[in-house]
Amino acid sequence: MSDIKDAEKEEKEFKIEELAINTIRTLSMDAVQQANSGHPGTPMALAPVAYCIWNDFLRFDPEDPIWPNRDRFVLSNGHASMLLYSLLHLAGVKAVNAKYETLGTLTVTLDDIKKFRQLDSKCPGHPEYRWTSGIETTTGPLGQGVADSVGMAMGSKWMGANFNRDGFDMMDYNVYVLCGDGDMMEGVSAEAASLAGHLKLSNLCWIYDNNHITIEGDTKLAFTEDIAARFMGYGWNVLRVGDANDLHLLRHAIETFHKCTDRPTFIIVDSHIAWGAPHKQDTESAHGEPLGEEEIRLTKRNYGWPEDAKFLIPNEVYTHFKERIGARGKKLSSSWKELFKQYKAKYPKEAGNLYAMQHRELPEGWDKELTAFPTDPKGVATRDSSGKVLNALAKNIPWLIGGAADLAPSTKTLLTFDQTKAFAPESYGGRNIHFGIREHAMGSIVNGLSLAKIRPYGSTFLIFSDYMKPPIRLAAIMELPAIFIFTHDSIGLGEDGPTHQPIEQLASLRAVPGLVTLRPADANEVVEAWRYIIPLRHEPCALILTRQKVPTIDRTKYGAASGLHKGAYILADAPNKKLQLILLATGSEVSLCLEAYERLVKEGVQCRVVSMPSWEIFEKQDEAYRNMVLPKEVKARISVEQASTFGWDRYVGAEGVAIGMKTFGASAPLQELQKKFGFTVDNIIDNAKKLLK
Repeated sequence: MSDIKDAEKEEKEFKIEELAINTIRTLSMDAVQQANSGHPGTPMALAPVAYCIWNDFLRFDPEDPIWPNRDRFVLSNGHASMLLYSLLHLAGVKAVNAKYETLGTLTVTLDDIKKFRQLDSKCPGHPEYRWTSGIETTTGPLGQGVADSVGMAMGSKWMGANFNRDGFDMMDYNVYVLCGDGDMMEGVSAEAASLAGHLKLSNLCWIYDNNHITIEGDTKLAFTEDIAARFMGYGWNVLRVGDANDLHLLRHAIETFHKCTDRPTFIIVDSHIAWGAPHKQDTESAHGEPLGEEEIRLTKRNYGWPEDAKFLIPNEVYTHFKERIGARGKKLSSSWKELFKQYKAKYPKEAGNLYAMQHRELPEGWDKELTAFPTDPKGVATRDSSGKVLNALAKNIPWLIGGAADLAPSTKTLLTFDQTKAFAPESYGGRNIHFGIREHAMGSIVNGLSLAKIRPYGSTFLIFSDYMKPPIRLAAIMELPAIFIFTHDSIGLGEDGPTHQPIEQLASLRAVPGLVTLRPADANEVVEAWRYIIPLRHEPCALILTRQKVPTIDRTKYGAASGLHKGAYILADAPNKKLQLILLATGSEVSLCLEAYERLVKEGVQCRVVSMPSWEIFEKQDEAYRNMVLPKEVKARISVEQASTFGWDRYVGAEGVAIGMKTFGASAPLQELQKKFGFTVDNIIDNAKKLLK
């Protein structure tokens, strides 16, 4: 008798699971069809996989989607966004506002799904962090989601090592990622997977949709590698599920992931795009275009679904999700919050730090060890002064961590106090991250760490910011306070030659909306740059630093370095205030302008020097301040910057002169290069006199 009851129970469970999976599929195809835009195939094929993760394993509370120790779910193949939106709706995930307050409303309503890919819908074309609660990172540019996930997993390991105590496992979340062929082909996935394997991130699980289809057709056109051997070579635990619809094997694979404690897990899942639509022959349409009304009817018939019903959600599906992920998530998050109360009583300092991190707050006295640098005509390279400031800050901001793409000795980003350790399998609490020569993955991992609410930085030479443009752009889109440190900022590299001398990179970074680019002129501007950067909560920053020494400016004679907080400020002004000429510069070229200023003033020229470390910050100032620094009536203006002149016309105007690079650099000692390309005091003065005539 019990066998019959067990069989009936199993049959009932199978039917509700099938109903839930087909609800995800039909929601996805209906939304794409109504929008007449999108990708229905992958959501339909991966619906069983996503269902299995969410309803059987994901430690996630729909009522509190920002509970700190929740598991993270990343849809790296972001074109399948309707898969995630369907899950968010069916699970009843609640919206969260900018103050970290959970609202009573759904983050994705059925109306939002009906307005998929339409203006102001919470269901844009690709998942967007900060736009819709429950989305852990912005995805779409292939490879970025999988690479971000490595940073998220590192964040869990780091927080566990620093906050967990006996009886208090406060941070130990897992990261699940759905990815596809496009992710695997993009080089950033190789960089990220290689590092994840090296670091033995056992809390990371990538589930690879092996569907053999891309936009152009069968993957055999361009992709025939042995993906299993590749990931075994990275040091991952590789598993295979031969059919995406086999929930039993999917569950077994994820359970195996949970048991693996010494490496990340890679699950290869074989699927067929637009599964369930046997009449569809055009693989591109199934992947990248709506199915069409007739094909949708045929597919629904194949599912045993009402053929003409649109956006149909059976009530029992809502109930099913509530009884599974809803009940499990509520119990887990409530238990964690109760445990946190006990943890706070026993470990108040650690609890305070964990709370501050999660709310992007700073510890009291975070900048107490910052001091001014003394005036020095010989000076110090801004990379060196930055290294000292970074170490002073990190002493008092325990979650300020990061490293370099194999260049920490050059970028001066190694934390050296208190015998600071490396982040490694034997020391996950370490604060020095060795990213290896993987600039692209480094940028994405920095984003992932920031999404985990750690305050991360990554560094390399400015020329290699080109390798990092996708994650820098996404940091700006997501409004993450990621810190990107770039040294060797100009032709000042000298003998390394044009391959290593950045020319167009400053202009490229300044073109990114929401990114703050800072190029300080001396050691004290470096101090103020860090004072500006650290309190940022929603803006990423690119800090641009020199390799060569630059004079530490006499601040008793010239303007205070705190002017940096305005983006541009008057460093030296015309003696009688009857202004004739303005010299503008950033970084190492500011000292050249000061030398030219002193000579011009002696010759009776009423001159002003403006240090302009950040265009973005300057543009945020009110019009009165901007006009005070750069009076409209003064047309004689010269900008000096060892980079492309692109963009400087907005500040020097049609009648001004931009001294900069109009070609690539050359291999020669610094002084010879400065002379060749016009970065000399004499050239500045010659141009000034021509303008004044």
